[in-house]
Amino acid sequence: MIGSEMGPRASMIIDGREVEYRLRATKSARKLRIRVGVGGVDVIRPERDGASNAEEFLRANGPWVLAQLDRVGRLQAARRLSRVNAGEILFRGVPTPVCIEEMPQPRRANRVELTDGTLTVVTGLGSSGTSARTLEQWLRRQARATIREQIAAVSSRLDVEPGRLYIMDQRTKWGNCSRLRNLSFNWRIIMAPEHVLRYLVTHEAAHLAIPDHSQKFWLTVQSICPETERARQWLVANADALLVDLTQVLSQPGAVRAEHVGET
Repeated sequence: MIGSEMGPRASMIIDGREVEYRLRATKSARKLRIRVGVGGVDVIRPERDGASNAEEFLRANGPWVLAQLDRVGRLQAARRLSRVNAGEILFRGVPTPVCIEEMPQPRRANRVELTDGTLTVVTGLGSSGTSARTLEQWLRRQARATIREQIAAVSSRLDVEPGRLYIMDQRTKWGNCSRLRNLSFNWRIIMAPEHVLRYLVTHEAAHLAIPDHSQKFWLTVQSICPETERARQWLVANADALLVDLTQVLSQPGAVRAEHVGET
């Protein structure tokens, strides 16, 4: 966790069971919370709070902690038996772990956090939408922002004016340029490396100036995106990695961890 002070490991007896935990003081924390995952139990507290408050909070939530430790143990056992890694997708070309944090408090909406190279879908009681849908919507927003920047750069080079930008889920195309000069792209290209996304955007934006696939078109694309051939080869070899089922990824053993938040 960025900006956190890691405390030493400690332990306490909860309902006759020894539970090891770590205290973490963070500047960003506004209240006490407990995180239970494969790495153990972390009690995260605001810097202004003392360790004694954190210990009392952990003891008060002992039954929940024990239940989550048992749950993590079952997930780890299932993972060992099936030899399936925790959920993982490509994000900007980098294999990125994906997990779910289940919060017992009600939330207005799910959210996605990217921290220390891990994508976390944070959910709560009564939250609307599935974890997979939440992650897809977040990836769509990342794709839109990145693609918009690339379109602006290519359009400036070619001195062309694009129409509207659409982020879609085409089954047969990564992108398209319509007769109305609108550009559409598959949101999944945000999973690809930067040079691949840049090639796909350059390809479609170049059609604003040259509507066919003539030699002039390909020379134009390559002049703007010298990695064109490398990008095309990557797509041939790795397209399946972009078509991953997010629901399946998030249902894999090890993809879920829990967190409990308390009032201070």
